[in-house]
Amino acid sequence: MPAPSISDKALSPIPSHPAPQWDKVSRLSITDNGERLLPMSLAPAPIRVFPAYARLGIPGAVNECFVREGVYRALMTAARSLPDGIGLIVLDGWRPWRVQQYLFETLQAAIQNRQPELSESELLARTREFVSVPSQDPSAPSPHLTGGAVDVTLCDADGVPLDMGTLFDETLPASHTDHFEKLDSLTANQRNARDHRRLLYHTMAEQGFTNLPSEWWHYDLGDQLWGHYCASSNSGTNSVYYGPTEPETIENRWRRQLG
Repeated sequence: MPAPSISDKALSPIPSHPAPQWDKVSRLSITDNGERLLPMSLAPAPIRVFPAYARLGIPGAVNECFVREGVYRALMTAARSLPDGIGLIVLDGWRPWRVQQYLFETLQAAIQNRQPELSESELLARTREFVSVPSQDPSAPSPHLTGGAVDVTLCDADGVPLDMGTLFDETLPASHTDHFEKLDSLTANQRNARDHRRLLYHTMAEQGFTNLPSEWWHYDLGDQLWGHYCASSNSGTNSVYYGPTEPETIENRWRRQLG
């Protein structure tokens, strides 16, 4: 099928942002607003759901993408604002702590195997570039444990993912959101990927999401990482409203009812 047209959103460069200062991220106070988690599979077109980690067989991954209700509605608005013929694929949302731990340890081991000369602090920084430290601390949870972090990409009307320059979860410098903005000259394919990233970035930003600069696919709303980047902009905040949570289970419901 012909390539979908890209709107003027893709003409505006993606601004460069520094890597998060995790010590500052974890110090932001959380006042959880109690919003429920919703399964993104409820969403109508133009949103599609592909729970990437469950499909990859990662231990503990759930075959659904849960997000807070505010994130759900913001994603719906974002998807509906896209040009005709372009949709949004949700790849991951709320993430069990076990999955976060698996991703962190697996990536850290791969980096250490490739670069054994790295010091402990260098290894941690390199791992954190693409996977945050697994934490269940109520005052400093991993972003995906809150239901406020979401991994997304764009697709055409047939559901085929658009070229973003790298694949989801590729741990390469080229996965940094502004990578193509920093190149002096671009091939036709690189220009195409740059425009897709611009479209995704500006579409999500219009709905209040912030982006993790090292991952073109990762966006936050209401969690500490979101608050950190809001604090460094004109829309600064000193507190956030999504802390650690988990999907409702029948066991938890019965315990509340019978407790």
